[in-house]
Amino acid sequence: MPYRAPVEDILFTLEHVVGLGQALEAGKLGDLSADLVRAIVEEAGRFAGERVAPLLRSGDVHPARLKDGVVTTPPGWRELYRDWCEGGWNALSGPVEYGGQGLPTMLSVVAQEMWNSGSMAFAVGPTLTIGAVEALAAHGSEALKATYLPKMVSGEWTGTMNLTEPQAGSDLGALKARAERQADGTYRIFGQKIFITYGEHDLTDNIIHLVLARLPDAPAGTRGISLFLVPKFLVEADGSLGAHNDLRCAGLEHKLGLHGSPTCVMSYGDGEGAVGYLVGQENRGLACMFTMMNNARLMIGIQGVAVAEAAHQHALSYAQERRQGRAPGWTGEGMSPIALHPDVKRMLATQKALTAAARALCYACAHALDMAHAAEGDDKVFWTERASLITPLAKAFSTDIGVEAASLGIQIHGGMGFIEETGAAQFLRDARIAPIYEGTNGIQAIDLVTRKLPMSAGRTWRVYLGELSADAHEARAINRPDFGRIGEAVADALRHAETAALWMEETAPRDPAAVLAVATPFLRLMSLAAGGGYLARGAVAAAKAGRDDAPARTALARFYAEHLLCETAALAHQVMTSSDSVGTVDLALAV
Repeated sequence: MPYRAPVEDILFTLEHVVGLGQALEAGKLGDLSADLVRAIVEEAGRFAGERVAPLLRSGDVHPARLKDGVVTTPPGWRELYRDWCEGGWNALSGPVEYGGQGLPTMLSVVAQEMWNSGSMAFAVGPTLTIGAVEALAAHGSEALKATYLPKMVSGEWTGTMNLTEPQAGSDLGALKARAERQADGTYRIFGQKIFITYGEHDLTDNIIHLVLARLPDAPAGTRGISLFLVPKFLVEADGSLGAHNDLRCAGLEHKLGLHGSPTCVMSYGDGEGAVGYLVGQENRGLACMFTMMNNARLMIGIQGVAVAEAAHQHALSYAQERRQGRAPGWTGEGMSPIALHPDVKRMLATQKALTAAARALCYACAHALDMAHAAEGDDKVFWTERASLITPLAKAFSTDIGVEAASLGIQIHGGMGFIEETGAAQFLRDARIAPIYEGTNGIQAIDLVTRKLPMSAGRTWRVYLGELSADAHEARAINRPDFGRIGEAVADALRHAETAALWMEETAPRDPAAVLAVATPFLRLMSLAAGGGYLARGAVAAAKAGRDDAPARTALARFYAEHLLCETAALAHQVMTSSDSVGTVDLALAV
């Protein structure tokens, strides 16, 4: 089935669930209007459906290839990328002074969802360019910004993020790539980087690498890492391209999924060293790179939403056409569509409900970033901390449900889902990387319990859960039969999250290992509960407005509350009672 962007679901979530409508009314987003938002979302959705999605399959069966140092992307991708840039999509949220449109992060996230639903392998490249733009704009010198940002903002040049090395995955303190100072103020970079997405390709004339490396006199560990801009081609004073820098793609990884996306082994300094330019200050590179990584974590979260949406649409179309057995109440001739069988209905509803909850989390994170950008003083602190709290939830939960929804899609297809020609398997293969890259989901959980919960002495998470509890109370106050137990179930889930968070606060100072042992189930608990709050908020808003889609939104929130939130009680129990057993895992593994 061709992908169709869920424009109305997206707009409803923006306006009635995560706060865009209120922000527009309050004039927090400049001249942006609801009509302009709709126009952008509709056009981005059209482009995703008509131009990106048709190349999903070709990107899978015709992977990126390396020959004689040249990487060739799948058929049609160069033309697609050209049209994408000409449409101004790369510049959507870019800084205005360098040719960007300066639109809110929220709109960039929305557009990224639709493009990733169309083809995650294609969209992951522009995602990194957008992150590189943000890092360079925040930390680069005026000269670097003037030279590189205009063409990176437009998409004429792409950007990458070079962190990982063979011996240094999540532990960046183990990096060995080195940088040597030069008399002219530049640096020479030497070393190898792995897992570099779009490190080499044929879409643009130049590729701008942001590379972490260590100076000879740098302190040990992460305190001694610097960030360098290393272009594929050096740029002359007049802006033209000069000599090829001393870097190359030494190989392409053969991957489970995302076949169209070139994942490169990059070698720097096979000769005299690759010319690099310092971004920010020496030995402060990790702070600069985190600007890009935080952007990337939200964008990876939206990849999870995107692949879940695409997998659901694919499975729903198949289930409506495939006929097997006779569903209860079926009065038609012959076999009924499998979409009418109760268990298939349950799986389809699970896909859709999880997708809606994760979408709300990601959009809420983007909204908080936009509010922080527009605010000052205490309000800025509030929104910055809100975004920091939600980021690990958005990244980890959304990518986990992307895998879950894609796996359910295969199950709905039955045996045909295991056959590549149906296309169901590609969603699972593509989705599986998202819980791993840009900080594994285990790292997101550690970040949540060690850095985010303690913010403002715990006030940040308390206020957040309190707001969602108010939504649960509103849902309960409606007191209509079609709302079922939405209010009660969401309130219970939020209480479970609060109780577990209090346990985390109490336990962390005396037993940090216990907290880390159950950080991942705690993150899922928080995410599930927050998702229930957002869906309850949407059901209430639709009902109060008398919208035509109110019954459907109520039914979705009720399914989530009554079928999925029951997991939160078990998760809270796991968090607070099972951490000791993790200490016995070594014994269990020895059996």
